[in-house]
Amino acid sequence: MASSPPTVAPTTAPATGGTPSGGGDPRRYRPEVQGLRALAVAMVVVYHVWLGRVSGGVDVFLLVSAFLLTVTFARRLEAQQPLALVAYWLNLLKRLLPAVVVVLLSVLAATALLLPSSRWRAVFDQTWASLAYRQNWELAGNAVDYYALDHSAASPLQHFWSLSIQGQVFLLWPLLFAGAGALAAVTRLRPRPVLIILFGALFAVSLAFSVWQTGTDQAAAYFDTRARLWEFALGSLVALALPYLVLPRSVRVVLGWVGVVMMLACGILLQVQQQFPGFVALWPTLAAAAVIVAGRTDSPAGVDRWLSSRPFLRLGGASYALYLWHWPVLIIWLVVAGKEGAGLLDGAAVVTASLVLAVLTTRFVEEPLRSWSWPSVGRRRTGLVAAVALTLVAVPLSGWEYRVQAQETAVGQQTRDDNPGAEALHPSFEYRGAEDALVKPLASSLGAEWAAVDGPCPEALMPADPQLASCVRTGDEATAERAVLVLGDSHSQMWMTALGAMAEANDWLAVSVHRPNCRFVDAPGSVDAECQAFNDAVRAYALDLAPDAVLTVGTRTDWSSPAEEIPAGFEAGITPLLDAGIPVVALRDTPRFEEDMAECTDRHAADPSVCDVPAAEVLAPSSPLLPLAERLPGLEHVDLTDVVCAGATCPGVVGNVRVYMDRDHLSKTYVETTVPVFEERFRAALGW
Repeated sequence: MASSPPTVAPTTAPATGGTPSGGGDPRRYRPEVQGLRALAVAMVVVYHVWLGRVSGGVDVFLLVSAFLLTVTFARRLEAQQPLALVAYWLNLLKRLLPAVVVVLLSVLAATALLLPSSRWRAVFDQTWASLAYRQNWELAGNAVDYYALDHSAASPLQHFWSLSIQGQVFLLWPLLFAGAGALAAVTRLRPRPVLIILFGALFAVSLAFSVWQTGTDQAAAYFDTRARLWEFALGSLVALALPYLVLPRSVRVVLGWVGVVMMLACGILLQVQQQFPGFVALWPTLAAAAVIVAGRTDSPAGVDRWLSSRPFLRLGGASYALYLWHWPVLIIWLVVAGKEGAGLLDGAAVVTASLVLAVLTTRFVEEPLRSWSWPSVGRRRTGLVAAVALTLVAVPLSGWEYRVQAQETAVGQQTRDDNPGAEALHPSFEYRGAEDALVKPLASSLGAEWAAVDGPCPEALMPADPQLASCVRTGDEATAERAVLVLGDSHSQMWMTALGAMAEANDWLAVSVHRPNCRFVDAPGSVDAECQAFNDAVRAYALDLAPDAVLTVGTRTDWSSPAEEIPAGFEAGITPLLDAGIPVVALRDTPRFEEDMAECTDRHAADPSVCDVPAAEVLAPSSPLLPLAERLPGLEHVDLTDVVCAGATCPGVVGNVRVYMDRDHLSKTYVETTVPVFEERFRAALGW
C-alpha cells in the first residue's frame, strides 16, 4: 500500500466556446484535457492497487484543476464580467458534495460493519475533516505525530486530503483573481500581466518553501497546502501564457508525446513517496503542462487523438467519482481479506468494483444534481442543497460518535475490581468484579493510551537544545526529594505512567525526554544523524541535570521473533552517566508482534485468548542485559517480562485489561496496574 495517497480529480468543468481548433487558445473545449484527467486517474488507481506506490498523478490533478479554474476567471476579468464569487462557491459545493456524501456514508456503513472498533475514532475524525475540507491538515498532524495511532496509512478516507487542498485553493484562487482585478482597475493595467506576476511570485515562494519543507519534514510537506500551492500556480501560469505560445504543429505533436511519456515514467523511475512534493514534483507537473500546451494538433500522430478518444473521455467524466471510490474499496477489501496488498485477481476485482461504483455515482448522483435547475434560481436554494448534503453525513456521524462516547464513559466508571489488570497475575488473586464488565480500555479509545504525564517541562527543566523540546514531567521540581530521568524512544517513555505514579506518591520528580524510534543509545552509524545528534544532546542534558537515576530500555526485541539484543552503542553511551555517579536502570524491552494485538483482541472480543502468543516466539529465554549489569557498576537491570508475558504466553488481555494499544506499545491503562510490581523492583534495584 502506498505510504502517501493521491489527489482527487478536478471537478471544475472545462471552459466551452471560442474557436473550434488551434493549439494555443484555452477558451475552446479541450477534450485532450479531459483525457489527461482520465490518464492521471488511471495511473493513480493502477499504482495504488497493484504497485503500492505513488504515481505522480496527484500533481497532474492539482495542475489541471488550477488550469481550468484560471481559464474561467481570467476570461471573466478580461471581459469585465462580474466574478460572482459567492455564487461560484455555492455552485461548486453543489457539484462537489453529492458524490462526497454518497462515499462518506458508504464508508461509515462499511466501517461499522467491517472495520475493527480500534479504527473508528480515526474514521470519525477524518470524516469531519473531509466535510470541513481540512483533511490534509489532519493527516499532516498524524504524519508528524508518532503518538497518533498510525492507522492513517490504512484509512479508507485518507485520500480526501487532496480534495481538502483543492477546496482551500478553490476558496483562495477566486479571491486572488478579485484582488488582481481590483489592482488592474486602479493601475489601469491589463488583468493578464497582473495575474502572471501574481501567480509567478506565488509559484516561486511556494516552490522554495516546498523544497525546504520536503528536505526537513517530508511527511508533513506532502499534506501541506503551502507546499502544494506552486503546483496550482503553475497550472494558472500555463493557462495565462497559453495564448502566447504559438508553436508549429510538428513541435506540438512531439511535445504532447513527451509529456505523456514523462507522466507514465514518473512513478516508475522515482520513489516519489520520499521526495515529493519538492522540486521533484516538477516532473509530472511539467509533463502535464506539456500535454496542455501541445493542445489539439488534429494530427493522426498526435497524443491528443488518443486522449480525445471515447474511452478516455468517458473515464475522464467519471474520474472524480473513480478517485473517491477506489481508495475505500481497496482499503476495506484488504481489511476484510486480511491482506497487506492486492494481487492480480483481487486487484482487478477492486478496480472493477470501483469503476462500477464511479459510473453509477456519476450517472445517478452527479449528473442529475448538476443539471437540476431548482437550486440555480437563487443563492439560498443552492446553499440549502449544500447544507442538506452536509447534514446527511453530520447527523448519523454525530449519533454514532455519541454512542461510542457514552460507552467509553461507562467503561471509565468501572472499578479496579472490574479491571484488575496485572493484579490478576498474583497466585492468590480472586476476581471480584462484575461478570458483565467490559474490557478496558475500549478499542475505540486506544488513541488516548499513551503514557500519562502532568505536562510539558517548565522553563527550569526545559532543555536549552531545541532538539529536546519533547521534555515532559510528572511531579514538582521545587519540592521533589528525588529526580528520575527517562531517556529513549516510546518503549522507554510508555513506562512514565508507572514512574509518574511513584513520583506522585513519593514526592519525586519524573522527567522524560524522548525521540520516536531513537533508542538510547545505538552505536554511531547504526542510526540516522538526527537520532545520533539527539542522543548526544540528551546525554549532555542528563549530565547537566544530574538526576538521582536514569531509566531507559536496555535491550531491543524484534518483530515476532525471540531475537533480542543490547544496542551496540549502549555500554559506551551510558558510561559517561555512570562515571558521573548517575545510576542507570535498564529495563528489558517488551515483545513486538507482526499483528496488531489490540485489533486482534477487538476482533475476538468473545475469546481474546485466540490472540495469545507463545512467549518463546517473541522473547529470548533470558535477558541479555544480565551479564552486562553484573559487569558494570551502577547499571541496574529490571525485568518486567512476567507482568507482560505471564507463564508461557504473551496474552492480549490480562485481568480484563487490554495489555497493548497497538503492535508493540503497552496501554497506559495496563501499565497503571503494574505500578506495585514496578515500584518494588525499581526500589530494589537502586536500594531506595
